[in-house]
Amino acid sequence: MSTTTIEFATEFSQFPAGRYRNDGPFPGEAFRDDILGPRLREFDVVVVNLDGGMGYGSSFLEEAFGGLVRQGKFTAEALHKKLRFRSEEDPSLIDEVWLYIDEAQS
Repeated sequence: MSTTTIEFATEFSQFPAGRYRNDGPFPGEAFRDDILGPRLREFDVVVVNLDGGMGYGSSFLEEAFGGLVRQGKFTAEALHKKLRFRSEEDPSLIDEVWLYIDEAQS
């Protein structure tokens, strides 16, 4: 089983913000399409370490993670098998991300 880890703050940005690319330099759409989606297709398990980010807005998180389901790229069930999260700085982020993924399936 192949596994990879995305170190969010160093591989994407310490300052994620916005939903769409025209919202600024580090929106959820860019993270989903440029980093997360390709890793999910390449590896069996993707661990996302959310530590180091300076605040995650709901629009960013919903687009980055819930957008995978809304756009039909993955089902919520598939993501529960493939995705893992780490956040020692704010463990509540993990529950919030899963909420967006599960709500997008509905």
